[in-house]
Parts: sequence; structure tokens; C-alpha cells
Amino acid sequence: MLFKDIIGQAAIKKRLIQEVQEGRVPHAQLFTGPEGVGKLPMAIAYARYLLCKDRGIDDSCGICQSCRMFNTLSHPDLHFVFPVINKAKAPKKTVSDDLISIWRSFILENPYFTINHWLKVMDAENQQATIYTAESEEIGKKLSLKSSQGGFKVMIIWLPEKMQEECSNKILKILEEPPSQTVFLLISEQPEFLLQTIKSRTQEIEFKRLDSEIIQHELESKLGINQKDSKRIAHMANGSYVEALEAIHINEDKSLFFDMFVMLMRLSYQRKVKELKQWSEQIAGWGRERQKNFLIYCQRLIRENFIYNFKIEDLNYMTDDERNFSTRFARFINEKNVMKITDELTLAQRHIEQNVNARMVFFDFALKMIVLLIQ
Repeated sequence: MLFKDIIGQAAIKKRLIQEVQEGRVPHAQLFTGPEGVGKLPMAIAYARYLLCKDRGIDDSCGICQSCRMFNTLSHPDLHFVFPVINKAKAPKKTVSDDLISIWRSFILENPYFTINHWLKVMDAENQQATIYTAESEEIGKKLSLKSSQGGFKVMIIWLPEKMQEECSNKILKILEEPPSQTVFLLISEQPEFLLQTIKSRTQEIEFKRLDSEIIQHELESKLGINQKDSKRIAHMANGSYVEALEAIHINEDKSLFFDMFVMLMRLSYQRKVKELKQWSEQIAGWGRERQKNFLIYCQRLIRENFIYNFKIEDLNYMTDDERNFSTRFARFINEKNVMKITDELTLAQRHIEQNVNARMVFFDFALKMIVLLIQ
């Protein structure tokens, strides 16, 4: 992964390169922004540039020993920390190094991904991924060693908001007194869940959503998508290259989520309580992560249907199936109920995260929808 491989984000590339060339590299940086905009790929390209032995004015050389090791992400001075799941009956908590080979292969195959993609790779879609306290001890050990190449050591922490509290506190101490020539790159999508003291020790760089024209060009030049389809997909992606890729390869979950959303709204409108109870029991049989993702999907469709009423096409980001459904459904989402429905979905999501009985959560929400849809 070189800077030239990063989609868009030209201003951030320029800034990072300039800081290296001027010798003013911050010891801790926080990359923030939505999913699919290139934060992790940028961090890897930046780490490569920092460690390159013959860096150019706008990118790594690509051929030195350091760059060759980066081709497999196996440079001894490049370290990764990422959320993992703890295997049942494991003698000790899982740490990133236990899955590092899988992680490297996964990134090299496609560096634009989300936590849900990573959970699938770990075969852990129904579990919560975490950065355990044991990880902080591993970080301390790695950074206590001298650089093998005599330059920087780079520690990339993907989704630091997933750290356990004790792990966060230990990382904070390291950030307060960082080892010499060590650069921390924290890649966060929910920085509001980070300790404020950690945020204060980092220099934040905010990644914006990608322009649709940039995504469209990427789809046409790299994937061979025709102009008409690439333009539609790029708009629907709403600035996320991951969303664009998923629009091309619609996964089974999103298709299922759409069907279950449509069923919920129809049954609620028809006031079929018995069928709504069956609907809630079906979703209760899913894993927690899938349930959370479904509620997030519902929030998005409610928002899209509310906006659809304004007839401003550029503000809507829906698939063809979602849009066709909205032509009949959008009129039921209005100023009187849009915030109430969104609040109920948010509450349901919180309850699922707190391990409240899923049957109760979804049936309760379904009954509320009967009332909310007629407001």
C-alpha cells in the first residue's frame, strides 16, 4: 500500500508527506472519519513512507528492503493492534499477534473493509470484538525493543474505541511517555468513545467522505464498471468506497435486512400482532452483532424515506429495491414520527448491546411501530 494506491484524500496525503520531509512527525496521531474513506490504507501508506530508506518527494520508493517487507506487511518495525474475539476455553485472552497472519492476508486482499467484514474473517459474526487489556502488555514489550532498522517504529491501532477500560488507561500512560522514535497511529470511527485524555495526547486528522466523482472513476478504471452504473453506485455509496463495493456485491445480510424491514412495516400497518410476534422471534434467533446491524440499517432506511418526501434526488442514497419500496412507503414517515421512530430504534440498539432479551426488545419495538406509523 503506497500513497498512490489511496483513493482520494489528496490534502491529507500532502500534509503527512510534508510533515515527514520537514522532520516534524507527531508521536501520536488520530485518524477519524466514517467507514470506507481510507483511514487504515492511509495509515499503512504513511507508515511505509516513514520507514522507507529512499523515500521520494511524494511516495515511498517501493523497491528498498523496507518497502519489500511492507509488500507482505511483515516489516519488524510495523506493529498492528486490532479488535479480536476470545475463543471459548482459551487459556489466555486473545491478542492481535494470535491472528496477525490472517490480518495481513485480509488487508492485502482488500484494505477497504469494515468491522463486520473482519468479524466474518474471524468467524465471529455473533460476538463482540474487543481489544483486551492483555494487548497493552504486548504493546509495551514490542516498543521496549530497539528499532530493527534504526529508524521509526510504527504502532497502528485500528478501532481503539474497542479497548477495554484498563487497556485504554495503560495505552494512555505509554502515550504520555512514548518510547523514542515511536509513532502511534490510531484509526477510529467513533472517537467519542475514546478517553478524552487519549484524544488530548494525539493530533487528530479528520477524513472526509470521498467525492462521488472519485469513487466513480475508481469503479470505472479499476473494476471496469460502465459509466451509467458507476455513477449510480458512486452516488448511493455516500462517500464510502466500502459501500460502493458492497453495492456491486450485495451481501446476503443487506438483502435479508431489507426484506425484514419491509415485513415489519407492512405487518405494523396492518396491525397483525400475532405475525409481528413471529417476526420478532425470527430476529431474536440471530446473533447480537447481526441484530445491531439490522437496527442500524433500519435507522438508515427511516432517514432515507423521510428525505425522499422532499423530492431532492441527490440527497437520497438507496438501492433500486429500496427506492421502489419508498415510492409507496415514504409518505408514512413524516415530521411527526421520524424522530420518535429513530429514537426507538436507537433505544432498541442500546438494549441489544446491553444483552436485554432480544424477543422482548424487538416485539416491543414492533408494537410501537403500529402506533407510530399512523402519526
